[in-house]
Amino acid sequence: MKRKQLVLFAALTLSFGLLSCQSPAKEPGIEQQNWGELPDGRTVELYKLTSTTGLEVEISNFGGLIKSIYAPDKKGEKKNVVLGFDSIEPYLKERNFFGALIGRYGNRIAKGQFTLNDSIYQLSVNDGANHLHGGTNGFDQKLWKAEPINNPGAPALKLTYLSEDGEEGYPGNLNVTVVYSLEGDSLNIEYTATTDKATPINLTNHAFYNLGGEGLILDHILTMNADHYTPVNSELIPTGEILPVEGTPFDFTEPHEIGARIDQVPGGYDHNFVLKENEGEVLNFAARLEDPQSGRTMEIYTEEPGLQFYSGNFLDGHLRSGDFVFEKYAALCLETQHFPDSPNHENFPSTILEPGETYNTKTIMVFGVKK
Repeated sequence: MKRKQLVLFAALTLSFGLLSCQSPAKEPGIEQQNWGELPDGRTVELYKLTSTTGLEVEISNFGGLIKSIYAPDKKGEKKNVVLGFDSIEPYLKERNFFGALIGRYGNRIAKGQFTLNDSIYQLSVNDGANHLHGGTNGFDQKLWKAEPINNPGAPALKLTYLSEDGEEGYPGNLNVTVVYSLEGDSLNIEYTATTDKATPINLTNHAFYNLGGEGLILDHILTMNADHYTPVNSELIPTGEILPVEGTPFDFTEPHEIGARIDQVPGGYDHNFVLKENEGEVLNFAARLEDPQSGRTMEIYTEEPGLQFYSGNFLDGHLRSGDFVFEKYAALCLETQHFPDSPNHENFPSTILEPGETYNTKTIMVFGVKK
């Protein structure tokens, strides 16, 4: 799982005619505040990062969760474009993965089982008979060690966590570092990990996006750099096939409204898309999302081979933040990842990290406005 050396692309915001956020420039920096306590008395912190263009992102050391991303619309009005709550209590009361860091393994592993080096491992199961998003007490439930980094022009938050050997059934002591940073209109997430035993790893962030800041996402326009996808069974476990999207409702190689064909997908979209590699580029273009009403746009660039598109099918309206009710299709996820259930499919890209290797991968979200 060795990764290519990362480079930053100063011209990312020019892709597809994307316009830079038009907010007045602000002095970048980080603000920290107490955000409550866990049941065991440990303090939860909330960090607010502000970029040179005025993009604002709030991140907690609990679960490494992104609480909010405030981005301007075509009139310059800022709204939060991700699902989140004002206090820590709703996150503790109910596990919903809103904005959280996911690990050790994002997405599903069938029956929570895999074979590695002739040993069979049984993980915790928390999604029917399957293992989902790291199990019953995954990285989204952990209190990470946080270190604010006030770099000139690029405020960052470094989060670290030691996942001990046997946690949720995984082998090896896994040292994980995740760095969130803001550079202009870009939110960058870099993941790094090392282990002392071979182990599967598939880290991602589970932000739920609604670029309108309200309503539903069915009229959002989505483009994905993916001409294949991995079909799933009734439990949302990949069948092992890798099929072309052409001629199906999974074809987002050209811009499509999300709601235009969603009725043709039983249960809605919750599928892994196989990203095409852009030759000569370290970070591949993965997806572009646009809200026609507000004009807000988001582009995603990543080193990961897959992208999970989830259309908010299981949101049911029992949660809310202010007047915004989190009902079905109120938000969507675009999670950069390796494929679900990869340890059980030899034809999928490997997710096994060996001792002596370093897991290192980066994803960038670029926010903008289309006039």
